[in-house]
Amino acid sequence: MLLPVVALLLAAQLYGYLARRARRRNPVLGWSRWRTASFAAGLALLAVALLPPVAPLAHTDFRAHMAQHLLIGMYAPIALVLGAPVTLLLRTLPARRGRALTAVLHSRPARLLAHPATALLLSTGSLVPLYFTPLHHAATHPAGHWLLHAHFLLSGCLFAYVIAGPDPAPARPGVRTRLVCLGLAIAGHAVISQLMYGGYWIDIHAPVAEVQGGAEIMYYGGDIAELLLAAALVATWRPGRRPQPVADTAPGYRPARI
Repeated sequence: MLLPVVALLLAAQLYGYLARRARRRNPVLGWSRWRTASFAAGLALLAVALLPPVAPLAHTDFRAHMAQHLLIGMYAPIALVLGAPVTLLLRTLPARRGRALTAVLHSRPARLLAHPATALLLSTGSLVPLYFTPLHHAATHPAGHWLLHAHFLLSGCLFAYVIAGPDPAPARPGVRTRLVCLGLAIAGHAVISQLMYGGYWIDIHAPVAEVQGGAEIMYYGGDIAELLLAAALVATWRPGRRPQPVADTAPGYRPARI
């Protein structure tokens, strides 16, 4: 349990250091304390998921595993992404390194990775091989267990960033496209959880009561997380400005009557 504690403390210290540096470099602009609080809340949710009592229980009870999955892959990513870590990094990096990071964000691989379809496939789509193939049983080994956690966290952060992240995303599509992807994620979680509850085609080595309990946690907990993500999308949405018509000020000009 020492590794996650050290990693979370280092992440908190690094974010705090960058936030203080951003305030010193530009006292007028500063750095939002709400962003800092959101990032800290994300780290706290990760701590709940990765430390006792949840972490040991997740090895023996599928319901605890599902709760851990939701915390790492859905709830914590929303809070972390709303902390705008990329924007904070861009404000504190030297100009040359900031331009290099911006170039990476504009690169073709980054645009492909940040496409909603890619994020949806990596987050919700990955649940199919996890729970309907022997992959879930293989992930009980220590290396597979931590790789699974890393996948949940990174794919969850990617999806939250694509849908509602305040950080710059040059390839981010319009609100309608993002809402469609969010709706597909909701439908995907609903179908998978219902198949899991009914015991159809799943490959999970756990008692039926635990599997059904885990399915209920996925169904209801996933809905709440996706509603929070939808609220974040609305809160971070900035409508584009419509071009204003240029008035003809030539002498004698009169608008035509319709």
